[in-house]
Amino acid sequence: MLQPVTTTQNLAAGRSWLASLHGTDQTDSVTLDLTTFTANTHYFASTDSTVPYSRFLSGVPVGKITASGLYGLYATGATDGRQNFAGFVFAEVLFGPGQTKVPAALLWHGSVKTAKLPVVVAPVEPSATCQIRFV
Repeated sequence: MLQPVTTTQNLAAGRSWLASLHGTDQTDSVTLDLTTFTANTHYFASTDSTVPYSRFLSGVPVGKITASGLYGLYATGATDGRQNFAGFVFAEVLFGPGQTKVPAALLWHGSVKTAKLPVVVAPVEPSATCQIRFV
């Protein structure tokens, strides 16, 4: 006999890294390639069998992978396109077990508090495609 179980999970927005709301109404839709990120640093895998969703953090810097068009972890030493800073994952994203591609919102225009980001990011000069001001 099966017994359905319902759970509720409330998540706070967790965007203390935003310095202002400027640009938050102009996010782009992107797809993240999870193979370029590190578990328990950029996202947290679910350990609760009743809530199987993992959580990708907001404020993680990304670059666009040239060959696939997907977005991966921004890395200055990369040679696949991720060395070009595209912006930050704007909002936390829940995703299911086994997913390697996750839809997300990209903040490409606005101001961020460098010290509040979930990972260390050196300020990057604005470009034609990414206009982030670091404070």
